Amino acid sequence: MTPGSNIPLSATRVAVDVAAPVRLDVSGLLLTADGKVRSDDDFIFYNQPTGPGVTYRSGGGTAPDAIVVDTSAVPAGIEKIVVTASPDAAGQSFQGIEPTATIRNADDGSALATFTPPNLGAETALVVVEVYLRNGAWKVRAVGQGYANGLSGIATDFGVSVEEPAAPAAAPQAPQAPMAPPAPVPPSAPVPPSAPTPSLADPRVAAPVTPSAPVPPSAPPAPTAGAGKINLDKGRVNLQKNQTVSLVKGGAPLLTQVKMGLGWEPAFRGKDIDLDASVIAYGPNRNHLESCYFGKLSILGGSIKHSGDNLTGEGAGDDETIVVDLGRLPAEATGLVFTVNSFTGQKFNEVAKAYCRLLDARTGEELVRFDLTGAEPQTGVIMAKLIKQFSGEWEMTAVGEFVKSRTVRGMVKPAAQAL
Repeated sequence: MTPGSNIPLSATRVAVDVAAPVRLDVSGLLLTADGKVRSDDDFIFYNQPTGPGVTYRSGGGTAPDAIVVDTSAVPAGIEKIVVTASPDAAGQSFQGIEPTATIRNADDGSALATFTPPNLGAETALVVVEVYLRNGAWKVRAVGQGYANGLSGIATDFGVSVEEPAAPAAAPQAPQAPMAPPAPVPPSAPVPPSAPTPSLADPRVAAPVTPSAPVPPSAPPAPTAGAGKINLDKGRVNLQKNQTVSLVKGGAPLLTQVKMGLGWEPAFRGKDIDLDASVIAYGPNRNHLESCYFGKLSILGGSIKHSGDNLTGEGAGDDETIVVDLGRLPAEATGLVFTVNSFTGQKFNEVAKAYCRLLDARTGEELVRFDLTGAEPQTGVIMAKLIKQFSGEWEMTAVGEFVKSRTVRGMVKPAAQAL
C-alpha cells in the first residue's frame, strides 16, 4: 500500500502488526465520528490490552506487537480504529528505522496487505494505518502520519487524558529583594481511568507533553498551509505543494484518459535549457514497473505515451506532455510519479515558471495545475504523483521535491519514497 490508499477488508477479524529493526510499542485507539475516543477506555496498549472489539497482542520481544480488530464486535458509534507505533526506547525517533505494517487475517494469519511509511526522520510516533467503517463496510487505509512528541502526543490528540506538568513554584522571597527564579516542580502523575480498567500510568505514555503537534516527515518538506484533499466539483483546481485532489466530479463518470503537461522557461532570459519530463510507474508495494521518457516514449502496453523531447524550453504552452490511458493501465500499476530532470546539468534555479497541469485528454479541459515555487540548485524535481484508490478513482498530489539526479534512472528510488 502507499500513503492514502485503501482496501476493503476480506476478513471480519484482522490483526495489524508493525515490525522494525528495533522493538516498537503498538497501540490502538477507538474513535467516534468526531475523531476522538469516548473515554480513556478506548486507548488499547500494553498496559490496557483489551477493549470493545479491539485487543493488544504482545509479540514477546521475538515477534512484532499487534492490534487485533474484530469488526463484528466494535460497538456502534465507533467509526475508526487507528493503529499507532513508537520506538520502545525513550526519545528514539524513526530516523534510520523503517517500520512495516502487515494487515493479516487474524484467524489464519494470511497477509492481506503491507505498508511501509516513507521518508521518516525526527518522528517519535506514527499513526500507521486506520481500520474504518464506510457505507457499512470495513476498510483499511495507509496513513503514515508522524508525531514529534511520542505516543503521549498521539494519545492527547485523540482525546486520551494525559496530564500536563504542574505550574512551576516560586522560591521563597527574601525581604525587599527580587523574587528568585522559579524552581520547576516534577511532573505530576497521570490521571488513571476509573476502576476496574487497568491504569494508563506508564512513563512512555504518560510523560507530560505540550499540546500535540503532528509533524510531517523530515523529507520532503512540511506541507504548506491549506494542504488537504479536495475534488473537481468546483472546476479547475490550483494545487499547493503537498495538496491532494481527487480526480472525480459529483455525478460524472471516472476519468479514463488524462494528459500531464509540463512546462518551463529559461530564467531571466538565460540560454536555452533542456529538461526532460518523465513518468515512473509503480506497483502496490512501490515496486518499479517501467519509466516513460524521451528514450522510451511508450510503456505498459501503450497505456502511457510521451510526446517526445523538447530541447530548449522556449515558447508558450506545455514543453512536453505525457498521455495516460487510465482505463488501459494494467491492474498492478497503482502509482505514477511525474518527474523533470536536467540532463545537461543546469540547475532548477536557472528555470522560470516551471509547472505541471493535468488535462482531460478527451476534451482538453484543464483540471489541475501546480506551479513550482522555491526552486533549488538541483538537477531533478518530483513534480506530482497519481495514486489509484481501491474504488477505481485516482488522486493527484503536488510534490515539488528537488533531488540530485540528471536522469530518470536516478529518480526511481526517491520517487518511490515520495509515494
